[in-house]
Amino acid sequence: MQKNDLMDKILSLCKRRGFIFQSSEIYGGLNGAWDYGPMGVELKRNVKNAWWKAVVHSREDMVGLDAAILMHPKTWEASGHAANFADILVECKNCHNRFRQDHLKGKCPTCGAKEFTEGKAFNLMFKTQVGPVADEKNICYLRPETAQGIFVNFGNILDTTHRKLPFGIAQIGKSFRNEVTTSNSIFRTREFEQMEIEYFTHPNDAEECHKKWIEERFNWYLNLGIRKENLQLRVHGADELAHYAKGCSDIEYHFPFGWSELEGIANRADFDLKQHAQFSGKDLQYQDPITNEKFYPFVIEPSGGCDRATLAFLVDAYHEEVVNDQTRAVLRLSKELAPIKVAVLPLLKKNTDIVGLAKKIKKDLQKNLSCVYDDTAAIGKLYRRQDEVGTFYCVTVDVESLTDKKVTVRDRDTMQQERIGIDQLKQYLSEKFIL
Repeated sequence: MQKNDLMDKILSLCKRRGFIFQSSEIYGGLNGAWDYGPMGVELKRNVKNAWWKAVVHSREDMVGLDAAILMHPKTWEASGHAANFADILVECKNCHNRFRQDHLKGKCPTCGAKEFTEGKAFNLMFKTQVGPVADEKNICYLRPETAQGIFVNFGNILDTTHRKLPFGIAQIGKSFRNEVTTSNSIFRTREFEQMEIEYFTHPNDAEECHKKWIEERFNWYLNLGIRKENLQLRVHGADELAHYAKGCSDIEYHFPFGWSELEGIANRADFDLKQHAQFSGKDLQYQDPITNEKFYPFVIEPSGGCDRATLAFLVDAYHEEVVNDQTRAVLRLSKELAPIKVAVLPLLKKNTDIVGLAKKIKKDLQKNLSCVYDDTAAIGKLYRRQDEVGTFYCVTVDVESLTDKKVTVRDRDTMQQERIGIDQLKQYLSEKFIL
């Protein structure tokens, strides 16, 4: 399958099966903005839950935070975003369209001309007003990253949790960047969701800590089903690093449009806490309870895009195969990520006894597993529909079920079918989903 064809098929499936819709589609859509449909919202929620489970609930050295999107404007002065968070734009002298300078390849992507204006800095932060009066004193910004909410709460976390180094603070939340060019569906957008950690450690331990987080984050994607050949680590060159950073490595995925970043793991040194201490006048140093040494911790930052991860899991899970001379498309999502675990299907939708039993089974199963009931097509079409959204098991209730008290359970990946007693069904499926 050609890469471009693969992306087209995935985007078609996302629209057809309710994963992703263009934002405000009935009005022609809004460029760079997307809505998650019934299947997509479940998949994305599962991605976030899997991340939180791995980095917070499964560790002893992590706590969570949910900071506000709107922050005091001095936050962005301290972080450097107010002065430096910009892309360099150029304008084509022929068609007058504007582009990021670093994305150009010698000629205008719109008209093919090769003459451009001098580059100008364009700040990526969305500006807004707080309160009823629109003046300079009330300017505020939609946050361009979640990290600063963690840094400004460092003292609060220390005071309330009494954590000792090393420890981390994790956050999932929306960020906003006025990207000049958006592309590839949910990969590059103006409104996106980040899964971000700031891990605080003694400066002497930062390098080793950085290595451990790179390994842990790389393995997270593998453990959730991404094929290893589609992942790579890319170490940033010295010319790519922020002026304060000691090092950074990107986890990249081989998307249909090329290798692109899923997550960056950076050693930010002690820049952020020092900056906020300077601008706020608050002491943000850590005091060792044993040695009484005071210092600014170094920070290791694993920062990933939830939307990009969701797209990568969709791409990697998509498979096609020929079954009975017909193409079967299936999303082989992992058990943790699949939006629906079980679909309950009546073989005859006009048989009230079969329908009643199927609905009773679904009601019982949904207490423990994400389930759907569907009787809107013939059984073969229902199977294909569930394959396309990644449903692990289909439970079919037929005429025999009314007498033998058994149902047919079909496996998504093997398409093998097994007859299971209704009284054993919940236990049977629960064991399948032990993670």
